[in-house]
Amino acid sequence: MTDKVGHDDGPEDTGHSQIMAGWEDKEELELLRSVIGAIGEAIIVTGPALDPSGPLIEYVNPGFERMTGYAAHEVVGRSPRFLQGPNTDRAVLDRLNLALRAGHSFRGEAVNYRKDGTEYLVEWLITPVLDGRRVTHWIAAQRDVTERRRAEERQTRMLNELNHRVNNSLSAVQSVAAQTFRDEQKSVGEIRDTFRDRLLALSRVHILLARGYWEGASLQELAEGQLMPRRDGNAGRIDIGGPELRLRSGAAVILGMALHELATNAARHGALSSPGGHVQLRWSVELEGETRWLRLRWLEEGGPLVPSPPRLGFGSRIVERGLAHGIHGRVRLLFERSGLRCEVDAPLDPLASTMR
Repeated sequence: MTDKVGHDDGPEDTGHSQIMAGWEDKEELELLRSVIGAIGEAIIVTGPALDPSGPLIEYVNPGFERMTGYAAHEVVGRSPRFLQGPNTDRAVLDRLNLALRAGHSFRGEAVNYRKDGTEYLVEWLITPVLDGRRVTHWIAAQRDVTERRRAEERQTRMLNELNHRVNNSLSAVQSVAAQTFRDEQKSVGEIRDTFRDRLLALSRVHILLARGYWEGASLQELAEGQLMPRRDGNAGRIDIGGPELRLRSGAAVILGMALHELATNAARHGALSSPGGHVQLRWSVELEGETRWLRLRWLEEGGPLVPSPPRLGFGSRIVERGLAHGIHGRVRLLFERSGLRCEVDAPLDPLASTMR
């Protein structure tokens, strides 16, 4: 009896083991399906054929459907090549074909097209499924990297712009230093203070531009940054106003330095040097034909009499000549008895930033 019982237990145990193994395989398969369905990347499984029509799709996960706009039943049985189009780099596809024919994995990027016709940049890793040395399937994990590449391109452009601006800034500092220290009528202390103030003015413009990622600066903020340090606790002495405008970085730098020179001159010799003096800065936009013009007016009142200088100093040259050249417009300095007047007229579109 003992032998019989022992003999009967073997088949019963084997059957139970097979049943349990079947359940384990089924659970593992369901788990695998859940994982593949949940991951964000697109998964494509194709057959092994590499003929001219390409391998045929046998399975895609929901990530593929979200990325391309195609439902699974629309793509199964088709070659992944239907996703390619005019801007797909053929050289990348040639390298892919060589790698797959050698039985190797391949990583690359190419332009694909969604169901609605829009382009996207896809990064993929294709690996073979092997049975011994024979490829039975290809599995491709794909990721939409369009936004990542755009961000990288924006960062590259910003770094290039930053390098350009740094070089321009160094040139501006060099020019300011050369012109400032050339003034033999001032003492060493005056020259030092003038140079320091001009560097601080340039720095204020750069800080404002950096906050906008060098895409432009508000004319209102630019004017306030350069004029308000001169108000001496009485903001009512400086009146600033005009429509909302954003200037390109180059225009912001030259106009900011010109406003600094006007404010410095007003504080030392003009309206802001007297208790009752007042400065008004106004700008407007006017249409002449098909051209929009920026009209900017600086007016000083209530200060001492302003004689016309026998020669233009560096500050006056920045305002009258440098500003006119930098904005491709007209600049007039009028030394009236009531106070200095500066009139600026320039085509607006070359100066205005389109960024918000």
